[in-house]
Amino acid sequence: LGNLSLLRFVSAELTRGYFLEHNEAKYTERRERVYTCLRIPKELEKLMLFGFFLCLDAFLYVFTLLPLRVLLALIRLLTLPCCRLSGSRLLQPAQVCDVLKGFIMVLCYSMMHYVDYSMMYHLIRGQSVIKLYIIYNMLEMADRLFSSFGQDILDALYWTATEPKERKRAHIGVIPHFLMAVLYVFLHAILIMVQATTLNVAFNSHNKSLLTIMMSNNFVEIKGSVFKKFEKNNLFQMSNSDIKERFTNYVLLLIVCLRNMEQFSWNPDHLWVLCPDVCMVIASEIAVDVVKHAFITKFNDIPADVYGEYRASLAFDLVSSRQKNAYTDYSDSVSRRMGFIPLPLALLLIRVVTSSVKIQGALSFICVILFYLGMITLKVLNSIVLLGKSCVYVKEANMEEKLFQSPPSTVPSRESSRAHRSKHTHEPEGMLASIISQPTHQPECTASKLPTSESDQFLTTPDESEEKVLIQDGTELIHRAPKKDLLEIDRFTICGNRID
Repeated sequence: LGNLSLLRFVSAELTRGYFLEHNEAKYTERRERVYTCLRIPKELEKLMLFGFFLCLDAFLYVFTLLPLRVLLALIRLLTLPCCRLSGSRLLQPAQVCDVLKGFIMVLCYSMMHYVDYSMMYHLIRGQSVIKLYIIYNMLEMADRLFSSFGQDILDALYWTATEPKERKRAHIGVIPHFLMAVLYVFLHAILIMVQATTLNVAFNSHNKSLLTIMMSNNFVEIKGSVFKKFEKNNLFQMSNSDIKERFTNYVLLLIVCLRNMEQFSWNPDHLWVLCPDVCMVIASEIAVDVVKHAFITKFNDIPADVYGEYRASLAFDLVSSRQKNAYTDYSDSVSRRMGFIPLPLALLLIRVVTSSVKIQGALSFICVILFYLGMITLKVLNSIVLLGKSCVYVKEANMEEKLFQSPPSTVPSRESSRAHRSKHTHEPEGMLASIISQPTHQPECTASKLPTSESDQFLTTPDESEEKVLIQDGTELIHRAPKKDLLEIDRFTICGNRID
């Protein structure tokens, strides 16, 4: 009987069947997860590419249009008193901010001349591999801390220098804020220089062990993120951080290549020696981002279409900064959203280029002028293409109505006729017309409430604060957590991966 039971068992194992259609919903969901993971690389790279060109636009602005804007502001400052125009301001708030940025760059550049790059390189090269690995991790953490506080320092300087003078100042003046901003930009540039030097040492090491260890540090990032709970807002912050990190790494690789080419007398053959290592670093960065985002979306049931919404939010920042009633510069909005502050990185690149490239003779000056004109052309073309794409993304996301809402203000003020006129403007032609128009000075801004529409309900997560809401009968109070729009969240609003 025992053998017969065993034969029956074996026969049942060989011939038994099952029907997947009995659990159709479960297997359909699993298949959709696979399709979502397969779509992540394409959707993520579309967001990364758009964000990269946004950072490039803000970065090129420092080299191209900012010097011209500073020059125009200084000309106005010198010529306006001669015209004897009473009642007119010497400089508009945007011009004051441009002049402050220009002075910060000039002072920090003069201070950077006292930093010896060669001595720093040999000092770092003499350290052990493990010590350099620890130093590089510390530098990455310090860079995030500097970025989180640096834009606040710059914003405090801009507001202190441009706020209405009739208000009684209950804080320190412009000069202490300016000195703090100069100190911040200088220290942040030094920190990025040490990062670039450490990466340069890794490239020039004979056994490439340091470079391998530094690349493996990216894969440790997967372990620290994929198994944590993420909401859409947290993933948006991580995506912005990855965009900033990728662009910064590209600039650091450019600096490393410039320093190495200078050491080998600009021999083009040495560039082919560097290419494999550069491609390996870039490929590892892309692979880590794809794997990290694929598993985060899988574990948290986030659809791949969310990256299109992220792209629309970044496009909204660009379009709103080009409006007639814009209240912030585009490069500053990129800094707040992504944590990317272009001033220190641009300062370091200028320092490296001026020390690596020797300008001698009239032909060299002509080449510099042509290169500058080429950078301006690239900046203008990049801005035009980005603006056109951004208008399309904003229109697809049904966010045009938000463009014509005045920013919320804590100071009560009367409503202007422009607010009434903007209520009836929702077409793309009106959006482009508002972008092309020149900004006008307004001492007062209207306090308005964001419209409640379908576009307000995407990409929102409950906030910690709760508000009491009366039910219609007026007899009961309930607690409702207000939703926070994605447009109100910058790079450092949510710390770490905290989920409410």
